Amino acid sequence: MSAWTRSTKWSAALAATLGLTVVVSAAIGPVRIPPAEVVKAVLNALVVPAGIETTSQGVGPLTLPGVDLAYRSPFAFPVDRVHQQIVVGVRLPRILMAALVGFALAAAGTVMQGFFRNPMADPSIIGVSSGAAVGAVAFIVFPVALSATLTLPLVGAVDVGISYGAGVSLFAFVGSLAAAFGVYAIATRHGRTPVATLLLAGVAVQTFLGAVISYLQLQAGESLRRIVAWLMGHLSGAAWSDVAVTAVVVPPLFGVLLVYARDLNVMLLGEEEAQGLGIAVERTKRILLAASALITAAGVAFAGIIGFVGLIVPHMLRLVVGPDHRVLLPSAALAGGSFLVAADTLARAGSTELPVGVVTAAVGAPFFVYLLVTREVDEL
Repeated sequence: MSAWTRSTKWSAALAATLGLTVVVSAAIGPVRIPPAEVVKAVLNALVVPAGIETTSQGVGPLTLPGVDLAYRSPFAFPVDRVHQQIVVGVRLPRILMAALVGFALAAAGTVMQGFFRNPMADPSIIGVSSGAAVGAVAFIVFPVALSATLTLPLVGAVDVGISYGAGVSLFAFVGSLAAAFGVYAIATRHGRTPVATLLLAGVAVQTFLGAVISYLQLQAGESLRRIVAWLMGHLSGAAWSDVAVTAVVVPPLFGVLLVYARDLNVMLLGEEEAQGLGIAVERTKRILLAASALITAAGVAFAGIIGFVGLIVPHMLRLVVGPDHRVLLPSAALAGGSFLVAADTLARAGSTELPVGVVTAAVGAPFFVYLLVTREVDEL
């Protein structure tokens, strides 16, 4: 059986598992909703273009006619109105955000473990998580105004800006990329980026950024509680706008990683062997690092620091589907989405909601210890 056939079969099975996990998660909460009604509520929320309608729109004294598409749902299942609002307006954005973040972290973790040929590697190894934490914590401690009023010809005054939550996400995203590309710049000499140097540079930058985070926490005052909540991982504030932004960024970057899955397989043999087999090693390194940093940044910017997803899930799937990244990468990504959705469901199922990072650590750490006890490190 070819690798792509195996990849298709495993991906289909894990995609179905992810869909089932999403439905079950949406049914669980203070208000219990039957899974069948969850499916109906989601189908009712789907819309398709149904025609064109004219509107009047404008800003200030200028009003112009406009044309908009009219949408309607092809489904009209009988669903309780409160249940419809709970599923679509409250639970589904959070669940889909968990699926996207888990998908991104597991994909990046799979690539990092193959890239470094190290079972301990995860997305944070190149400083992405630490950089995001510095950016988010700095904005929480020293918030800046991200709004302005622009005066446009024929339109007048227009207010532009982003909310506080969006500001935290923006600074986290910028911080994560700055840290990742800083690590790359430190480790690169004369156009070459040795893997060992990159690993050590990542450790050094993470240590320094950890000190910066500690200093910012000392200066936080009343903001300390918000900082701790962000650092422990959270999905409670997910909105449809956050899901839309993440959904635009994550799939294309995953596509880039998947294109280079075969090259990553060859690089497992060593850089000299890969070069001899026709792989542009340094260019492949740059692309894999950039795509992994971006896909991780897109996840942690909205969800905070969530550990063990990018470390444990690739291990679990490697034991099942094997080391071929053409099969392992999509399988681990889909399993990561299911894992984080399940973990977030546990986090909010009790009487007191827990940060999802606490649940992933509580589940992931014992499993990782189990792997270490039952297998040799070079078998992982």
